[in-house]
Amino acid sequence: MDHGLLIDYLYCTGCHSCEVSCQVEHGFDPGVSGIALKQQGPEQIAGRRWQYDFLPMPTERCDLCVARVQAGKQPSCVQHCQAGCMSYGRIADLAQRMTHGKMVLYR
Repeated sequence: MDHGLLIDYLYCTGCHSCEVSCQVEHGFDPGVSGIALKQQGPEQIAGRRWQYDFLPMPTERCDLCVARVQAGKQPSCVQHCQAGCMSYGRIADLAQRMTHGKMVLYR
């Protein structure tokens, strides 16, 4: 497989649209998905300021929406990502777009 997902964790807002769109696309039961949103934090960063990070992570159920991709569409999680922090494409192309340490490439 020469295609994968590039996820920029710096911009994920934790909206869960990736999980919900995956559940709908594949008909998964509630609580089951091909991508799981993990929350890191809260971490106190200064005074009364707190930091939350959200980490969308493909699970073993993720098939990169092979049927959608064969039809010329993006994977459901990528299409419905409200923050636009997910990309699908050739791994070589995605790897060239990695610009900082909070971007992760999955295949």
